[in-house]
Amino acid sequence: MGKSREPFVSLFLYHAFKWSVVSPMLHVYFRGKIYGAENVPKNGPLLVVSNHASNYDPPIVSNCVDRPVAHMAKEELFKIPVLKQAIALYGAYPVSRGTADRAAIRAALNYLEQGWAVGVFLQGTRTLDGRITDPKRGAALIAAKAKAPLLPVSLWGTEAIEQKGAVIPRSVPVTVRIGELIEAPTSTDKEELEAVTQKCAVAINKLHDLGR
Repeated sequence: MGKSREPFVSLFLYHAFKWSVVSPMLHVYFRGKIYGAENVPKNGPLLVVSNHASNYDPPIVSNCVDRPVAHMAKEELFKIPVLKQAIALYGAYPVSRGTADRAAIRAALNYLEQGWAVGVFLQGTRTLDGRITDPKRGAALIAAKAKAPLLPVSLWGTEAIEQKGAVIPRSVPVTVRIGELIEAPTSTDKEELEAVTQKCAVAINKLHDLGR
């Protein structure tokens, strides 16, 4: 969160959008079920790591952990009028996929310092079935630098929300399961980052396997 961004205004708009749009849509339209909310620490730095199967995942995750979450979003989304402003107000910041985006890492660390949680999709992109098969080390790296624990979150059913060519999302059942905290890596050593990353992936996939 840079100097041009007022935290109070950002948080006000964040919560206004959450309670007026995201929460009703999740609980009514998607018949959302949430398990493990008691595992979310109420304060302190936190990396929320999850699987990813739809463009609706960031607000759903943020809603379910019940604290402001800033998500990395692919930089292409910030070139779309209106959407750019909307996702920025909801805590999103751009990341260049497939590269070691230092600016995105700095942005994540800044959000953590401001008291936000930071959300990272562990595979970096959407998967067809919602399972993680190729996790990336970025979340573990940020966790190591910020000394922030990682919170595994599984989204089940979101892959069916969007249909090609459709404008309106499908009303499908969505289940969110929140796992137990995983300690941050003690260093930025590649092997340790990889070990923690794999631990997160295993935890998320196990939660996903529980289904609805």
